[in-house]
Amino acid sequence: MKSKRFEALAKRPVNQDGFVDEWVDEGLIAMQSPNDPTASLKIENGEVVELDGKTKEQFDLIDSYIARYGINLERAEEVMGISSKELAQKIVDPNISREEIVELTTAATPAKLNEVVGYMNVVEMMMAVQKMRARRRPTTQSHVTNLRDNPVQIAADAAEGALRGFDEQETTVAVARYAPLNAISIMVGSQTGRPGVITQCSLEEATELDLGMRGFTAYAETISVYGTEQVFTDGDDTPWSKGFLASCYASRGLKMRFTSGTGSEVQMGYAEGKSMLYLETRCIYLTKAAGVQGLQNGSISCIGVPGAVPSGIRAVLAENLIAMLLDLEVASGNDQTFSHSDIRRTARLLMQFLPGTDYISSGYSATPNYDNMFAGSNFDADDFDDYNILQRDLRVDGGLRPVKEEEVVAIRNKAARALQGMFEKLGLPKITDEEVQAATYARGSEDMPARDMVADIKAAEDLLARGTTGLDLVKSLATSGYEDIAESVLNLLKQRVAGDFLQTSSIFDKEWHVISAINDKNDYAGPGTGYRLEGAEWEKVKAIPNAINPKDI
Repeated sequence: MKSKRFEALAKRPVNQDGFVDEWVDEGLIAMQSPNDPTASLKIENGEVVELDGKTKEQFDLIDSYIARYGINLERAEEVMGISSKELAQKIVDPNISREEIVELTTAATPAKLNEVVGYMNVVEMMMAVQKMRARRRPTTQSHVTNLRDNPVQIAADAAEGALRGFDEQETTVAVARYAPLNAISIMVGSQTGRPGVITQCSLEEATELDLGMRGFTAYAETISVYGTEQVFTDGDDTPWSKGFLASCYASRGLKMRFTSGTGSEVQMGYAEGKSMLYLETRCIYLTKAAGVQGLQNGSISCIGVPGAVPSGIRAVLAENLIAMLLDLEVASGNDQTFSHSDIRRTARLLMQFLPGTDYISSGYSATPNYDNMFAGSNFDADDFDDYNILQRDLRVDGGLRPVKEEEVVAIRNKAARALQGMFEKLGLPKITDEEVQAATYARGSEDMPARDMVADIKAAEDLLARGTTGLDLVKSLATSGYEDIAESVLNLLKQRVAGDFLQTSSIFDKEWHVISAINDKNDYAGPGTGYRLEGAEWEKVKAIPNAINPKDI
């Protein structure tokens, strides 16, 4: 006979997840592999001649780049002389300021920081994140995609997402040639929902850069870096080529982050027997060395790999913390779905949600997950109420706010109609009133009428061939009667010229003021200090629509 209790447990969602024992030689170990190097550093005549057990002659391209650009050598020998345990204690201690910690951690080597976070449990890491986050106020980012690349639905979903509080929104494509329409649709929709939201379209790098140069996007983050030389060279990339690409974006006022995450090297078959976290630490140092303002990390699309091994979700939090220790803006994952268990995916979120990161999710799906072309998100549109109530229960600012149905319906309708007018002025395929009506009330693409995708793709290619830019979008919106949205898109283009938001952890408020680690730096120093959810924002979080007001009884 079999135990009925075990029969019931076997049917639980968590037991549909995949798990694997550690396999050190193949890199299937989250943290502290016996093959990870011992921290070391030697400097001669201002040049690093030994880094984490390797002499200069043994450096691979990643070591060379980090040694030359990635470490503050002024205090490096001093920091390497501090025990890793002592440094971990300083990082957690709220009485030692973030500024003091950053001076130390940016002078350490990758293996040193890998050792340091190994001394911390998840509660200690969360305490450290609360102090080490660059910007004072946390926020979050969304994915806005759909199975059919329907531009009307993208605009409506982006408008709702902006209304709900997402400060950044990202789209991608089911069909690559749809990219220009997706990019302009998410931009128009987001600016309808709230002026100041910035958007991107995730694609292969040349097309992504082209759209950015035209003014169809305002930031990028899918510029991947890797922790082993073999993975880099297999992709025809080097740290220098990635650094050059970063400078291309910055030169045209485009905000950008690199992307990396624990597990990528294992997934690609070249982990060199090192722990996932150590290899990710090298990626974070590459990002710092390239002068990029931030990093999307938190395993990202590789989350299934660390999620399958012991301490893997702890390693994901550790990689977020290491990025903060190097004074980088962090979009901390919580994007690709990894578990059938609601309990487990919520626990994974809480590691960043509770202490707050610059962007708690680098892709909360603003659509139902069946429409998410990034392979689904940890949380999606069906979880909005749960997420808002978590904020209310715990008095935590996760970046979103409750909204009323009539507000959502109105803003979705306005975005769809604005896109309809813009498409007409640009000579793009017609958006019908039926499509506008459907997008106004749709949950997802199953509720939308089909478009002629062949005509859309041809029009998208023609849009690029004509040399269309962001100014053409502004003109078409203004002449179709949506001057307020046109003004918002124009303001976004002006910000590109000014470049003030090319600062660590930058976002805009609805008046287009830049909020960043420069003018809103994290000042947490223990209980009663730092960012607190209070005042008008706390009142918004409390005001969930289904709460009973005692005065009404």
